[in-house]
Amino acid sequence: MSEVNLKSASATGTLSQTCDLPRRKWIQGASAMLGAGILGQAPHVWAAGSDKPEKEEVRVGFIPLTDCASVVMASVLGFDKKYGIKIIPTKESSWASVRDKLVNGELDAAHVLYGLIYGVQQGIGGQKKDMNVLMTLNHNGQAITLSKALADKGAVNGASLAKLMQTDKREYTFAQTFPTGTHAMWLYFWLAQHGIHPLKDAKVITVPPPQMVANMRVGNMDGFCVGEPWNHRAIVDRIGITAATTQEIWKDHPEKVLGTTAEFSNKYPNTARALIAAVLEASRWIDASLSNKNKMAEVIADKAYVNTSVDVINQRILGRYQNGLGKTWDDPDHMKFFNDGAVNFPYLSDGMWFMTQHKRWGLLKADPDYLAVAKAVNRIDLYKDGAAKAGVSVPKELMRSSKLADGTVWDGKNPAVYAASFKIRA
Repeated sequence: MSEVNLKSASATGTLSQTCDLPRRKWIQGASAMLGAGILGQAPHVWAAGSDKPEKEEVRVGFIPLTDCASVVMASVLGFDKKYGIKIIPTKESSWASVRDKLVNGELDAAHVLYGLIYGVQQGIGGQKKDMNVLMTLNHNGQAITLSKALADKGAVNGASLAKLMQTDKREYTFAQTFPTGTHAMWLYFWLAQHGIHPLKDAKVITVPPPQMVANMRVGNMDGFCVGEPWNHRAIVDRIGITAATTQEIWKDHPEKVLGTTAEFSNKYPNTARALIAAVLEASRWIDASLSNKNKMAEVIADKAYVNTSVDVINQRILGRYQNGLGKTWDDPDHMKFFNDGAVNFPYLSDGMWFMTQHKRWGLLKADPDYLAVAKAVNRIDLYKDGAAKAGVSVPKELMRSSKLADGTVWDGKNPAVYAASFKIRA
């Protein structure tokens, strides 16, 4: 589906009128329109069968988080059909479940933590198996929440948390979502930036994303790092405050990926390309307009997906932030799914950064061959093919450079030196 066709359909009322219908009817109506070609969708014509997907039904796991949206919308809006596949979104209870089902083949692919894929690749955080990243699903949009009880004692950001922990001596508990995952690395990085050793000065536990708010409500943790909408949910429920967003730690940081096993990519390369193309189309659709983002929020709020209220999702999707203490702001670096294609390219340096943090915190006992591992995991060849199908341009460089909140610059060069450069580490 082209952006031009989307705008044309919206202008004639094809989409806008359906938005007044109940959510289920809107989903059904949108799917029917796409299937009928009303929005300009046309089925792919195979080149003598050479690029036809080897597998028509693709089971794609997801966790109830806002950033599962591109996978869900690729299925709901029928972008998958355009490329000859049927995406079956499969709701999972935890990242450990996603890992296990990917490894044993129950899932073909998944909306998954970047660091989880690299952990499995290297035999940390689970059974060792060769894994692949097909594309990046989103940038930004996670946060660190501190309990209202801590905020009442003056701990509202990293500096004040560190001060409180120095004076109020007790065991502090913080939660992340998976030991090798993105949220663990953002939490550790943020605590260390403020002089708190996450492995020595605090207790860190693993909690599935949808269970974070309930656990904080009963006092099981002082803070957590998780994806949206659960940080905003904590504010709505008046049990937590946002101490930091992850885009403050690293602007346009890599977050979730479309992950699979190397076995799947090698056995079903055309299916992998079709899956990439379909999710790219959905990513482009989401970021095309505020209207589309609102429609997306309406869909994924359903109990079949994230299971929360639309308002809890759409505020931060639109960049409208509040911290739970009276501060509100418009954040230009909110969660992005496409951003003219800048989001989705699986940069080698992105994967390498997570390995440097795994080494920093003792999850890896020795430096791996960072570049070789990243080249094996991040399937840039398949991504380029899928992007070509969807008409998405790709960057020339395989690395990118970013400045992080502690002042360090990460560009993929000298990863072993970078990993060893941190004062606070395992």
